[in-house]
Amino acid sequence: MLNDDHARGFAAQGVLRLEGVLDKRQVAPLARRVLGEVKRLQAAASWRALRDLPVFQQIGRLSGQVAVPRLHQTLATTELLAAIAGLAGRKPSAVQPAQLLLSPPSQGEWTLRQLSWHVDVAATPGRLPGIQAFFLIDDVAPQGGATLALAGSHRVERSDASAVRQLLKRSTDPEPELAQRGLAIVEMSGRAGDVYLMDMRLLHTPSVNASRHPRMMATCRCLFAD
Repeated sequence: MLNDDHARGFAAQGVLRLEGVLDKRQVAPLARRVLGEVKRLQAAASWRALRDLPVFQQIGRLSGQVAVPRLHQTLATTELLAAIAGLAGRKPSAVQPAQLLLSPPSQGEWTLRQLSWHVDVAATPGRLPGIQAFFLIDDVAPQGGATLALAGSHRVERSDASAVRQLLKRSTDPEPELAQRGLAIVEMSGRAGDVYLMDMRLLHTPSVNASRHPRMMATCRCLFAD
């Protein structure tokens, strides 16, 4: 599944896209189940209350209202976990259950401003603390609500981290200045069955779903003991 180029790219950028890793016949039933549940919720009285929430709170509320049997077993395959162990150089000490990442359609105009950039693990030197997998259950178009990751941000010195965060917060077009720092925004869009692997020290954020289709992804975290 992985080769030396994958490993070098992941070490340098902290994020890696694996195209078509999951068979579409595996993920298609998940997509149908999720879409059916979203349509059911759209017809319920509570849908209006969900849409009145701030954009990124909508993701947590919607994701928590949809259940898919055997989600983790379908997505976190033995082959994928072996690839993650290969990137880290050791097996995970813990693999958290997969969770849905769903966004309702038509959340508004797509923008890079005022997003919720954050890290799950502090960017400190040393061995990789964790890898987070992001699964595309269905096709996710550009500007369709995919998670964004700041490639290379795990290598940013602490003294520069605040400046990078301020740039992301204030600028409507941060990418040219980010490029000067050796950083790039990666939008985890793609085809059903694609998987993105992300160093958990990377800055990342939800994004606005400007498309007319629900964003259907899932995620799980693999953690490594020191």
